[in-house]
Amino acid sequence: MKTFLRLTAIVRPYYLWMALAALIGFATTGSGIGLLVTSGYLIAKAALQPPLGALQLGIIGVRVFGTARGVLRYAERLVSHSTTFRILAKLRLWFFDAIEPLAPARLLHFRSGDLLQRVVDDIQSLENIYTRVLAPPLTAILVSLMMMLLLGTWSIQAALLVMFFHLLAGIAVPLMVATLGRGTQTGIMELKTSQQVLALDFLHGIGELKVYGKLPAHLARMQDNETGMLRLQNRNAFLDGMHESLTGLLMNAAVIAVLCALVPGMQNPGANGISLTVITLAVMASFEPFLPLPASMKNLEADTHAGKRLFEILDAKPETTAPAAPAMFPDNPVIRAENLSFTYPGSYTKTLDNISFTVEPGRHIAIVGPSGAGKSTITSLLMRFWNTSEGELTIGGKDIGLFDPENLRRNIALVSQRTYLFAETIRENLLLAKPGAGDDELKRALTAAGLGSFVSKLDEWAGQHGMKLSGGERQRIAIARVLLQDAPVIILDEATANLDGITEKEVTGTLAAISRGKTLIAITHRLKAMEQYDRIIVLDKGKIVEQGRHGELMQNSGTYRRMWELQHTAGPV
Repeated sequence: MKTFLRLTAIVRPYYLWMALAALIGFATTGSGIGLLVTSGYLIAKAALQPPLGALQLGIIGVRVFGTARGVLRYAERLVSHSTTFRILAKLRLWFFDAIEPLAPARLLHFRSGDLLQRVVDDIQSLENIYTRVLAPPLTAILVSLMMMLLLGTWSIQAALLVMFFHLLAGIAVPLMVATLGRGTQTGIMELKTSQQVLALDFLHGIGELKVYGKLPAHLARMQDNETGMLRLQNRNAFLDGMHESLTGLLMNAAVIAVLCALVPGMQNPGANGISLTVITLAVMASFEPFLPLPASMKNLEADTHAGKRLFEILDAKPETTAPAAPAMFPDNPVIRAENLSFTYPGSYTKTLDNISFTVEPGRHIAIVGPSGAGKSTITSLLMRFWNTSEGELTIGGKDIGLFDPENLRRNIALVSQRTYLFAETIRENLLLAKPGAGDDELKRALTAAGLGSFVSKLDEWAGQHGMKLSGGERQRIAIARVLLQDAPVIILDEATANLDGITEKEVTGTLAAISRGKTLIAITHRLKAMEQYDRIIVLDKGKIVEQGRHGELMQNSGTYRRMWELQHTAGPV
C-alpha cells in the first residue's frame, strides 16, 4: 500500500484531469443505462398500443441517450487517454531525472536486461494506474449511488437488494479473484524480466554460446521461461473468464431478487409491467461498470510490483551529487592528488592506496601499469563517477567534490576503451559533444580526426552500437567529439587498446596533435610512443611505484622497464 500511495502522489498534479475523465466516464455509463431503460420503456409502452403522443417521451429519450452515449464515449476516450499520456510522460521524465544521477556507480549491480525491463515495461505498466486502477472503482461507485437514488423512488427494498449485489460484484468477486490470482501478475512481470535478460545474452553472446556448445542449454532456458509465462497467462485468462461469469450470475440474481420483491406488490398490471421492464433493464445495465473491477485488482498488483522495482533503483542514494553552491571550473586546472586512496563498496582491498601526483596545465602525462593496478579508477574519480574515499583530489586547488558533476564533465573530455555510438546518424552521434554545432564545425572535426571521407556521410546511419563502422573509425568519431567539446583536459582511458598496430599508431598521432596546449592524461597498459609524455606514473596494486620520463625509467630495473621489455622483446618464432 505504501508503494501505491507513493505512485499516486506522483500523478497527483493531474487530479483535475482524472476527475474530469471519471465524471465523463460516469456520464457515458449513465447514458448507456438511460438508452437501455428508455428503449425498454418504449417497447413495453408500444406493446399496449397507446396513442403516438404517449410514446414521445420514450422516443426523445432514445434519441437523446443514444446520441449522448456516442459523444460522451468519444469525449471520455479523448480525455482519459490524454490524461494517461500526460501521466506516462510525467512518469518517464520523473524516472529518467531520478536515475541519471545514479549512473554509472549505482547501476553496476543491475543487469542490462533487467534495467531495460524497468525502464520500458515497468514504467509502461504504470500507465494503467489511472485508466484501470483508479477510474473503474470510482465509476462503479457513482453508478451504484445513482441506482440507489432511482430505485429508491420505487422501492427501498429493491434499492437495498441491488446495493447488496453491487457490493458482492464490486468487493467480494474482485477480492476472490485477486486471492486466487495472487502472484500471477508479479510472476508474469518477473518472467518478462528474465526473458529480456536471456534475449540480450543470446543476442550479444551467440558466438560464445556456439563456440562452447552452450547454445542448446541457453535455448532450453528461454523455452522454460516462455513455458512458465504461458502457464501464468493461461491462469490469468481463466480468472478473467471466471470473474465475468460470476458478475453475470450476480446480475441475474439481482434481477430475480428485485422481481421477487416487486411483483407481489403489483396493483395495476399494465403500469407495473412497464415499470418492471424499466427496472429490470436498469438493474442489468448497472452491472456494466463492475466488470473491470477484478482487472483493477490485478493491475493494482502489477503496478505495485512495478513501483517497487522502480523505487528499488530510485531510493538508492546517488554516489555523487552537485553541491548547493558549485565551484566554477578553474582557468588554470592544476590536477593534484594527495594521499589519495579508494576502495569500491563491498571490497576490502584498496584499489588506490595512498597515491600522490600533480598534473600541471598543458602537460602530458601517462599513467601505466598492469591490468588491475587501479588506472581506470583514477578516471572514474576525475570524472566524479565515484567520490574519493580517503585523501584529496583537487583541480585548481579546489576539492573535486565542490564541482557540479555535469560542469566538470563538460571540461574534461574522455576517450574510453570502447566508444559507444547510438543507433543514429553520424551527425547525431557527433552532436552529443556540441549540440549546436553546424555542418562546417562537424566537417572540420571529422577531417582533423582523420575521417575526411565521412564529411559526405553525416546523415548516414552508424548502425546498432556503431557496428557499421570499424573499431578505428569508432575511436576517430570519439576524437571528433573531443575536438567539438574543446575541453581543457583530455583523458584517454585505454583509448587504443582494441586497435591493430597501424590504426593504433594513426589514432595516437591524431590524439597527440589535438591535445597540444591542453592537459592530457593517458591511461594505458600498452607502452607505445611513451617518449612523447612529460612524465610517466607507474601503478602497481594501487600504489605508485615509479615516476619519471621514459628514458629515466628505462635506466631503472623496475616495473616499467620489465613491462617495456615484455612488450617489445620479440619472442621465439
